[in-house]
Amino acid sequence: MSSPVHPTQPSRVRDLQWEVRSWVGARLWAQVLLGLLLGIVAGAALSPEAGWVSRSTAVSAGAWLAVPGRLFLAIIGMVLIPLVMVSIIKGMLGGGSMAQLKSVGLRLLVFVTLTTGIGAGLGVGLGQWIAPGAALAEADAFTPAQVAARPPTPDLPSLIVNLVPANPQAALAERDMLAIVVLSLFLGAAALVADRKKTAPFLGALDGLLEISMTLVKWAMYLAPWAVFGLLADVIARSGLDAVASLTSYVLTVLAGLLALMVFYLVVIALFARRHPLQFLKDIASVLLLAFSTSSSAAVIPLSIDTAVRQLHVPESVANFTIPLGATINMAGTALYQAVAVCFLAQMSGVVLSPESLATIVITLIVTSIGAPGTPGVGIVILSNIVAGFGIPTAGIALILGVDRLLDMFRTTVNVTGDLTVSVLLRGARKD
Repeated sequence: MSSPVHPTQPSRVRDLQWEVRSWVGARLWAQVLLGLLLGIVAGAALSPEAGWVSRSTAVSAGAWLAVPGRLFLAIIGMVLIPLVMVSIIKGMLGGGSMAQLKSVGLRLLVFVTLTTGIGAGLGVGLGQWIAPGAALAEADAFTPAQVAARPPTPDLPSLIVNLVPANPQAALAERDMLAIVVLSLFLGAAALVADRKKTAPFLGALDGLLEISMTLVKWAMYLAPWAVFGLLADVIARSGLDAVASLTSYVLTVLAGLLALMVFYLVVIALFARRHPLQFLKDIASVLLLAFSTSSSAAVIPLSIDTAVRQLHVPESVANFTIPLGATINMAGTALYQAVAVCFLAQMSGVVLSPESLATIVITLIVTSIGAPGTPGVGIVILSNIVAGFGIPTAGIALILGVDRLLDMFRTTVNVTGDLTVSVLLRGARKD
């Protein structure tokens, strides 16, 4: 006798999603914005420039203020893997035929590759034109490199083979998001063509796991305003404004590139989605605020999916497929930042990059940015590997660490905008 539980589960999941939506739609954006402003004020009061408290006291106070934010990220991190896996699999199963699925996947890959290349190219262009590291080179802040700049050779065959997680348990234990996404894609594709009667228990388990995940997300959302307040206050209290001032040219170059990339996304929305850019920004404002304050595109996946479905009218199957994938592989903002950083570090170290090296930098950044984990601080790890391969001293990275979190907030906001942009562009692809 068949169980009556499975048919009723989707309605319960929809009820939970509507509870989250009512919370988000009623109050969250205003509370996040208030937390953002108060966090800036609190951080400025604790910063070294204010001089009201000692350095040790400011660091200690910032750590306590950041507790809600760290708890928020911990809860999201706890539910992230099951949520990503279930969202991708259900998005594939709800999308129709394999041919339609291939159409959406191919368009997503083309969009990601194109925008990541644009981001990296724009970063290299601005980095070479503005030359933010030239002043430090003239001041002999760092000795010239003794190793000639040589482009690394990406081992593309190995990269392609390593995309397949040979050890899924290790991928889950190490939280390798790219491997988890690939595993989810394989499971979803297999479930799509397999006998639905035999896979019914598996599909029912997915519904139950999604219900639990959405409940945890709802709980985490109660912490969101406090998380924004605490994380931002902690960053400003620790770094202060002096670190930004000493690297003004570098910071402004990165921000100019990110602004240009954001404008590009808005132009794409206007031309291809026939949507007013300002209305688009208004619809996704709460997601961008949360992405800015947490510096994590992965942390806002649940809210991004909800916003794409509720505000942007993206089919749920498309949003469940594109948002988790986008948070893992759509890193145009990160590629732009890293391109500027490579140029900056090369200039202040006296390394002259040839046109061939600059072209290879763009290609390398496209490869390395796709699949970079959507978590705070990962850009520095990737950056150190890239500059070392080009014969650029890595000692200069310590100089930009002071402003990395600030720039991380901005580039994460741009990355999330890209995820929502491609979701809007592909919202009708399932019908093709």
